[in-house]
Amino acid sequence: MSGTVSRRMLAAWLREVGVDYVMLPARAVSSGAAVETLDDILEELTACRRCPLCSERATVVFGVGNPRARLMFVGEGPGSEEDRRGEPFVGAAGKRLDRWIARIGLRREDVYIANIVKCRPPGNRPPFPDEAKVCLPYLLRQIRAIRPEIICTLGATALNFLLGVEEKITRERGKWRERDGVPVLPTYHPAFILRNAARETEVFEDFDALASRLRLPSAK
Repeated sequence: MSGTVSRRMLAAWLREVGVDYVMLPARAVSSGAAVETLDDILEELTACRRCPLCSERATVVFGVGNPRARLMFVGEGPGSEEDRRGEPFVGAAGKRLDRWIARIGLRREDVYIANIVKCRPPGNRPPFPDEAKVCLPYLLRQIRAIRPEIICTLGATALNFLLGVEEKITRERGKWRERDGVPVLPTYHPAFILRNAARETEVFEDFDALASRLRLPSAK
C-alpha cells in the first residue's frame, strides 16, 4: 500500500482481511500518533449492514457524552425510545443512571455512554451472541478513541460480552476487572434496579468505588 494511504482506507483494508480492531501500543499514543476519532467510527457505522439488526432500526444509537471522558458506561443495547431518539439510556432507566452519575458529582455531559450493540434488538431483547460479536469491534474502537480511565458495565449482558465471560451480575458486581488495560467495574443495569429497588444500595457502593478510583471530590 502507498505510504499516503488514509486512516479510513487502512481501516477498510484491515476489515477486508479480517481484522476488526487494533490496539496501539501505549508508546504510540503518548508519542502523539494519529488516533481514530469518534466521528470516523460513526461515519462508518451509519452504513453498517453486518447483522440483521440493521433492517429494523430507525437510527444508529452510537453513544453520547464527553469524547474525552474519564469514565465510560456500557450497556447492552438501545430500546424503542433510544432507537427513536438516537441516544442511549433515555426514559426511566436513563433518568436513574443520571441520578447515579450526579451522586458522584458528575453530569451526563461529563461521562460517555454507549452500548454493546448500536441497533435495537426486536422487542427490546438482549442481543444475540452473533449480533454482539459483529458490533463489539465498534465499541472497542470507541474505547480506543475516548481512552477512558475506567469503564463501568451496566448489567450482565454488557459485562459478559465486553469481557468475553459468562458470569452472573449478582455475583460479579463491584469486582474490578480489566479490558485492554482499562479497569472495568460491573454494576447493575438501571432497568434491573427499577424492578428491584432494594438492591440500589449495592449500586451506590459501586459508584462510591468509581468516585474513589477517579479521586473525585465526592469520594468518601
